[in-house]
Amino acid sequence: MDMSETSRSSLDEVDLLMDNARLRDELEPYRDDSIDDPTTRRMPLVKENEYLASMLAWERAPAMPIAQWFHPPLELPPAESLDDDRLSQKLTETIRRLYSQHIVLRYTDHLSDRDLYRVIRHDILPCCEKKVDLPGKYLEWRCIEDNETWLRFYATAVERRRFQEEHDSDLPSAETPRYRRDLPGT
Repeated sequence: MDMSETSRSSLDEVDLLMDNARLRDELEPYRDDSIDDPTTRRMPLVKENEYLASMLAWERAPAMPIAQWFHPPLELPPAESLDDDRLSQKLTETIRRLYSQHIVLRYTDHLSDRDLYRVIRHDILPCCEKKVDLPGKYLEWRCIEDNETWLRFYATAVERRRFQEEHDSDLPSAETPRYRRDLPGT
């Protein structure tokens, strides 16, 4: 390594330390144990700064109904007002729009199109969430409400066995979900 590389490396390190100090100062009003998490001290400085920046973005992000993340706000007609073809088209369009706002749907294959549409309309769109705009970060929405559904359709054999050991309970029989979907981000 020559002198110019050494001095550039030192300057990069100084910049990272300055960014770290700035981020910690900006996070001071939101201070809690997560900022002083000892695991951040074991991170490389670049990763620690990314972590602190994501925390700052989270703290500053507005919480609002997901429907309001869109301009104009995303409104869906009642499922009962749509025939199967129109509902399927509207569902596909809505899933793409959700993904455009970094919302990824998980565990949907046990739901019919009509049921998934209702989940989006009644549960997801009115839900208040923080809109954090960070590259590569997504809000993951799990479309299951109970352990039984997860165990029946999505849990691996190892996860099922671990659940059974931890909860000392009978498991539902494992089934293949009926409605296979290839969703964006999955």
